[in-house]
Amino acid sequence: MPEICRFFGIVIAVFYNEHNPPHFHARYGGEKASISIKDLCVMEGSLSPRALGLVMEWATQHKQELLHSWEQARNNQQPDKIEPLA
Repeated sequence: MPEICRFFGIVIAVFYNEHNPPHFHARYGGEKASISIKDLCVMEGSLSPRALGLVMEWATQHKQELLHSWEQARNNQQPDKIEPLA
C-alpha cells in the first residue's frame, strides 16, 4: 500500500491494482476509511468527524493529484507523493 501523504497523524494511501471507482484509503489511529476521489464520499469504514474533516479538506485541494496517483497505482507505478495539509 503506497503511502502518498501523511499529516496530523493521518495516513493517505492508494493500493496497486485496485478496483473502481477511483478511491484512496485514509487511516487514523485504529480507524480507516475508503473514500471516492470523484465525489469524496466514504465508501467503506469510518473516521472520527475531526479526522474526516481534515481528510476531506485535503482531498478537495488535491483532487487532480489524487486521480493521477490512482492511475499510476493502477498501472503498477509508484504513485507520486502529494503535499500534506498545512
